Amino acid sequence: MKVRKLLMVIAVAASLVFLAGQVMAEPITINWWHAMKGARGKVVDNMIKAFNDSQSDYVVVGTYKGNYDETVNAGVAAYRAKKQPHLLQSFEVGTQTMMLSGAIYPVYKLMKDEGYNINWKGYLQPVLSYYMNANGDLMSMPFNSSTPVMYYNVDLFKKAGIPMLDKTKPVTWDELGKITAKLVKSGVPGGMVTGWQSWTQVENYSAMHNIAFASKANGYEGLDCELLINNPTVVKHVAMLKEWMKDGRFFYGGQKFAGPKAEFLAQNAGVYIDSISGIAKLKKAVKDFKWDVAPMPVESWMKNPQNSIIGGASLWVFKGHDKKDYKGVAAFMKHLGRQDMQIYWHKETGYFPITLAAYEQLKKDGYYKEQPYQEVGIKQLTRKEPTKVSRGLRLGYFIQIRNIINEELELVWNDTKTPQEAMDDAAKRSNQQLREFEKIYQ
Repeated sequence: MKVRKLLMVIAVAASLVFLAGQVMAEPITINWWHAMKGARGKVVDNMIKAFNDSQSDYVVVGTYKGNYDETVNAGVAAYRAKKQPHLLQSFEVGTQTMMLSGAIYPVYKLMKDEGYNINWKGYLQPVLSYYMNANGDLMSMPFNSSTPVMYYNVDLFKKAGIPMLDKTKPVTWDELGKITAKLVKSGVPGGMVTGWQSWTQVENYSAMHNIAFASKANGYEGLDCELLINNPTVVKHVAMLKEWMKDGRFFYGGQKFAGPKAEFLAQNAGVYIDSISGIAKLKKAVKDFKWDVAPMPVESWMKNPQNSIIGGASLWVFKGHDKKDYKGVAAFMKHLGRQDMQIYWHKETGYFPITLAAYEQLKKDGYYKEQPYQEVGIKQLTRKEPTKVSRGLRLGYFIQIRNIINEELELVWNDTKTPQEAMDDAAKRSNQQLREFEKIYQ
């Protein structure tokens, strides 16, 4: 009897040890809040699954929190409530706010602290520079990085007798004016539409022509900067687009991408300017015509155009979690930067492969010979070394500023203001936002 009791005690003790071991072996959960939905969301899920399947110490849980604005707002609210995720995807216009928030564990420090010796020179530098601080240290990990390109309807071009466009040499805006005139004359309702008009027609237009968008090197050199978008060159460009509206060479399809893309899909416009991330969407959406991709137009006097600048978002690491959690965060960051992951992301979405190794492997594999339009944005982004005013924008309250520019451009399109009045007011209103931001973070 005593032996039986002793055996039972031993069995119970063994079970407790086993259960304790099971509890200790439970993987650490890493929460990532993002803004990727639909097909992109599925790609994100697959990248997460690949990491989770590769090891048993951590489980990354990805959660879609709405569009970019909604995701950032959710992250800020969660941090204030001390319920923040480990990782937050924030779009590029939120960079300055995130950087100065005091809530961030810088990526360069995280990776170094966790023993990862990352060769940051092995990344696309025009992408990395957008997310670096004044010392050149990387504050967030680039994730979905894009740049604007020009899509065009090959069938409509052929019908109008227009030659196909070069994938490396951009047409001039004067040439595009003639192209869109021919499209309209051939019966196309409109020549050109554009998505994200501030990003494509003011921000990138300025960068590619090496024109300062704001003082202090576009805000990189100080919070006391001011917008310079009411300069003669930008005003003249806006005035040209307004003039094109008279005969249909340009028409306004909406601020972001849904409206302009719909117009292009309906073949109401032969030219559509938007992000390279539109490639994946067009592949699936276009059924009844052929389309292609060309670089963004430049002015005829710009013989050697500068690089375009990026859009998209990066991954920010929040402070406030246990040290052991950050080992998992760093491991996941390393995973996302793997060559196979970057190649997969690029092929499935159109966004850049952010590592040079992934880009070189794609070229070696002949991918761009099969899908040449996938390389147009990369070549445009890397065609020249970025200058102080073409590396990007570092502005506080940039979300509000971009909305202001969009509002003022709409007032040009509906005949409420002249291009000069609109750009003057956009600069004035935006500078007020910058001063408010400066009061908080100076």
